[in-house]
Amino acid sequence: DVLDLMFTNVAAPNVGDAGGLQPSSVAGSFQVSLHTASLLISHTLQTQFECAYTSYARVAIARSVAGWTVAAGVADNDAAVSFPQATGGSETALDFALGFAASGGGVLQLFGTLTSSLAISSGITPEFAAGALDISVT
Repeated sequence: DVLDLMFTNVAAPNVGDAGGLQPSSVAGSFQVSLHTASLLISHTLQTQFECAYTSYARVAIARSVAGWTVAAGVADNDAAVSFPQATGGSETALDFALGFAASGGGVLQLFGTLTSSLAISSGITPEFAAGALDISVT
């Protein structure tokens, strides 16, 4: 229920009073980012170790049932998450994160390690396929 509230902006029933935790009137989006080093719980800003290749930008995914599917304790992206194609620089992404700021030092909300590292250089377009960004909270 908490994952549904966070990712799809659907009420979490049976939490607190009779109405449960209610969805936001304006759901907003998670901003997905890529990072070049392992994030730790002590890292609080979206800019920590964030990729900086030429043309890099965070990618927004709406907090809605059109943006995410939540089932069996896992939230998955409903569509491909394509970052801008690298036009210069090179680096290796190791982690991903979710926050709410489209740029700058927003607060990290969730983060995780990529299944395998991603070498990024000119001409590479980093992407998570639909359903490939699996997020569970333990």
